[in-house]
Amino acid sequence: MTLTEAEFVRLVDHTLLSAEATEADVVATADEGRRLGTAAVCVNGYWVSTVASVLAGSDTVTCAVVGFPLGAMVGKAKAVEAAFAVEHGAAEVDMVLNVGLLRSGRLVDVEADIAAVRRAIDPSTCLKVILETAVLTHEQIQEACRVAESAEADFVKTSTGFHPSGGATVGAVTLMRETVGDRLGVKASDGIRSLCDVTAMLDAGATRLGLSRTASVVEELRQAI
Repeated sequence: MTLTEAEFVRLVDHTLLSAEATEADVVATADEGRRLGTAAVCVNGYWVSTVASVLAGSDTVTCAVVGFPLGAMVGKAKAVEAAFAVEHGAAEVDMVLNVGLLRSGRLVDVEADIAAVRRAIDPSTCLKVILETAVLTHEQIQEACRVAESAEADFVKTSTGFHPSGGATVGAVTLMRETVGDRLGVKASDGIRSLCDVTAMLDAGATRLGLSRTASVVEELRQAI
């Protein structure tokens, strides 16, 4: 796949999720996302209003993670967190589904967990559901995709980037795209560090990318021209 710089950055959620990130780190990331023109800047909930202020007046929106990174809290807590994030400027929400419930086969409860967040936020808010694909079987990935679609999510997303089992893979992205067809977006996140990685994920069916090294990939693109 051949990408222009402008096409690439509009596929990127420029991301900073480390707990130790300072306010200066967050502002710098938001500034960089705005300068590059990424689709979104993705941060932890506490920093949503800060990032929204930096991005005001630009085409880059604020994205908040919810239930991050474990997804193991009750759905009501995720719903409250999501509503708070949207109230303070988030246009997109990346929530972690309850992986333990999914692996237990409790799909009705997994759907309820996602649906609680969907109901808590404006219908126009983009909702992405993080599956943590590295700890799931192929069948569980497919089940998670179907449940997310049934709960009216807009995207399914591979990974938090915090699990020791790893992040996005071409195989997982391919399977997710095959499962959701063109009905949902697919976001690949974690381990995407180069233009080669970007190309592989897009060829596999990703329509959004979670990156922290966006600027270095942009530089690769410029050198490739």
